[in-house]
This record gives sequence, structure tokens and C-alpha cells, in this order.
Amino acid sequence: MPLALVTGAARANSIAAAIVPRLREEGWDVVTSELDSGDYPCDLADPAAPTELIERIARERGTLHALVLSHAHDVESGILDTTAGSFDTHVAVNARATLLLIAAFARQADETGGAIVAFTSDHTTGNLPYGASKGALDRIVISAARELGPRGISANVVNPGPIDTGWMDDETRDALTAHHALGRMGTPRDIAGIAAFLLSPEGRWISGQLLHTDGGFSARF
Repeated sequence: MPLALVTGAARANSIAAAIVPRLREEGWDVVTSELDSGDYPCDLADPAAPTELIERIARERGTLHALVLSHAHDVESGILDTTAGSFDTHVAVNARATLLLIAAFARQADETGGAIVAFTSDHTTGNLPYGASKGALDRIVISAARELGPRGISANVVNPGPIDTGWMDDETRDALTAHHALGRMGTPRDIAGIAAFLLSPEGRWISGQLLHTDGGFSARF
């Protein structure tokens, strides 16, 4: 049974929380890394933690063949009110930890390689440190596809668009739905199926992409 690590699965209605059971249905052995509730608790703001996490999992559970990066630090602020400390924390968790997790994942991979799926967002204005750190994540993951491809590792960034994970009020949900090509909001389960495909043998031919898997929300009419 291949082994996958999913980060960011702490909230019950999150995208990552939907990915975990979907991967298990597809035959994966899945571990998680939430600080308070994961199989392998990890503070990704700690620069040593990402490498230690991967090494511990590989030592105790065997080789990882999939890495799903859905963790995020998100405190909204803009140009005028973003502090240096807040910006640094966003970069540490959303970008630096992503880089270190990917590097450690690649080092422990065997001859069959593996697959990486990371989640990003278009949200930037009014949410500057989050958006900037997610932009860095995009470049890291796409770079990984080129650098790690010879090792048999695929890497993709998924932009799911607005997903109703419990953060929307009725007004927000109605406004977004009115602009949605398919006439409904996306759900975590919609995105879980996409992640499962990208990790599958068939899906691993897709690599180095930033995929808008938003049901047409980003399409311009």
C-alpha cells in the first residue's frame, strides 16, 4: 500500500480533510501532520520541522510516494498594516516549509518516484502576506517539477477557487454562486477527486502545472 502525507487536514470541513478519506478509498496509506491532531504533529513554522517530519515518517512507516501540501497560515492584512513579523510567518509556513518538505520528500523517494500536489490561491488584495507567500509556493512547486522530474516525481499546483469549507456567510455564498459557471459552489469533495487523480499513475503524466480546478469560476465570458 503506497504511503501519502497530507498536511493541513485539521479542520473537519477542509479540502485536506476530504482528501484523506478519498486517498484511503483509492488504496493509499495516509498520514497527517497537524500540530494538535495529526498522526505526526508538526509545527511547520519551525525551520527544522519539515525535514524532521519527512525523515521520521520514512523511518517509521516506510517510503513516501505522495505529498499533498494543503497547510496554510492566513491572517488578513494589506500593504499598510502588514507587519514584518506577520509577513515572515506567512513565508515560513506557506513557502519555506513547502520547499523543505518537497526537498526531504525527494531525498527519501525510491526508484518509483512519487507525486506532489500543493494548493494555492488568487487571494492577494487585502490579504497580502498570504497571497505573496502562495505566489512563492507556486514557483517552488513548478520548479520542483523540472528539477525532480528525472527522479520520477511529478509536481503540480492546484488553485481550487472559492470552496465552501465553512468560512462563507450566506451573502458571500450567494454572491460567488451568482458568478459561477456551473451555478454552484465547489466542495472539498470536488477537489479531493482531482488530487487523487493527480497522485494516480495516470495523473502523474501531468506535471509542472498551475491548474485552475474551480469549475469554471475563473473563466471569462
